[in-house]
Amino acid sequence: MLCGWPRNKDVKHVRLPKTLRTRKERKAAGKVLRDKCSRRANAVWRAPRNRRDPVELLVQSSKDRIPNLIPIRYGRMMQSPFAFYRGAAVIMASDLALMPTSGIRVQACGDCHLMNFGGFGTPERRIIFDINDFDETLPAPWEWDLKRLAVSFVIAGRNNGFKEPESRKAARRCIRSYREHMHCYAEIGALEMWYQRMDNMVACIKSRKWKKIVQKQIAKAATRTVAEYDFPKLTSVENGKVRIKDNPPLIFHQRGVGTVEYDRLVKDAFRCYRETLPDDLKTLLDRYEVKDVAVKVVGVGSVGTRCAILLIMTSDGEPLFLQVKEVHESVLEPYAGKSVYSNDGQRVVAGQRLMQAASDMFLGWTEQLGRHFYVRQLRDIKIEPLVEIFDSRALADYGEWCGWALARAHAKSGDAAMISGYLGNSSRFDDAVLSFAMAYADQNERDYQAFLEAIRGGKIEVLRE
Repeated sequence: MLCGWPRNKDVKHVRLPKTLRTRKERKAAGKVLRDKCSRRANAVWRAPRNRRDPVELLVQSSKDRIPNLIPIRYGRMMQSPFAFYRGAAVIMASDLALMPTSGIRVQACGDCHLMNFGGFGTPERRIIFDINDFDETLPAPWEWDLKRLAVSFVIAGRNNGFKEPESRKAARRCIRSYREHMHCYAEIGALEMWYQRMDNMVACIKSRKWKKIVQKQIAKAATRTVAEYDFPKLTSVENGKVRIKDNPPLIFHQRGVGTVEYDRLVKDAFRCYRETLPDDLKTLLDRYEVKDVAVKVVGVGSVGTRCAILLIMTSDGEPLFLQVKEVHESVLEPYAGKSVYSNDGQRVVAGQRLMQAASDMFLGWTEQLGRHFYVRQLRDIKIEPLVEIFDSRALADYGEWCGWALARAHAKSGDAAMISGYLGNSSRFDDAVLSFAMAYADQNERDYQAFLEAIRGGKIEVLRE
């Protein structure tokens, strides 16, 4: 099927039971689920004897990646336990699948750590705060996202040299924010839930220092244009043609494929991508022509997948860069079930649109030689969290934002009333997940040390940039 379009009968989403119940009844049903999985059951983490080897899981997840880029992936992961955690979603997915859950499913992020949140511009040019990485998205238990997020705050606090109580506080603020905002979302109407977004976050910052830093970030991002910033930095003119600059091993042109054949493959994939856009955006895209494409190394966990930047330009020389990113099946799929979408690029796009308050208008998907990709603008307006320079107060405040954003995303795709009923009004659930987060942060340290031992033993090749 062209571009991996699913058959209509296969399309399923996270939805309520066929017999709709009132908000009060759904809350009560969520509370009853505590009999199946008590809130305290979320506290326990003990590695089972038959736990899969974490290094083996990482190596398996590198299969089908570009071989000469895999050492870069491992080189980035070896920098710290925090960097390792960011690239080890496949390990935690395997562990979370061993734990009891309430049974309530949502559209899950799948790789929900604090660096996958941030500010970005909506198509209307408003700045909002939201989740911004969906490579692993899939319908799954909501607890999996929240636990991975809470653990990331403990690890980030340790990475910044904070005392243990300060790291605990950041994780607790995140969990509590999720619970309290889920209560709020349980009380609003279905249509109103779709209107919810986190904007004007600067007003929520109490620290003058951090308010000034964030305001400066926003001002810089909002005024940075593709033509004035990205285009001169990323391109050069060769023989009268505009080309993306090579910067190996991070940006380079594909070799070993005939120019004519490669040009045809790129244009075929671009046409396939065009068909996934709404009609009005097809009209906009038709004003552009493909000028060049180059491989680009991105992220930590994504390193080695076939990712590229695509330069397209109008007849008047207006540039636009698109990021083309390869995706495989979600790390959650062996445990949460197979995606209903035959193209994993479409899985990512559908999940992103469902979870985000607003998405990049150029978001679409394509296929080339049996490989699946999704497409979005490169950078655009993007405000990344400066976690590495956060003080303990800033990390705790940021934890509150992330818990809020995750609650909004889960409430949009799932049943907020049932989740709220399960969570309850006390801090019992918060305490349980915090205990898990501390224990699993220790597990991550052990896995990281095993990873370093594999490097020292020559089992894993690394390239330090």
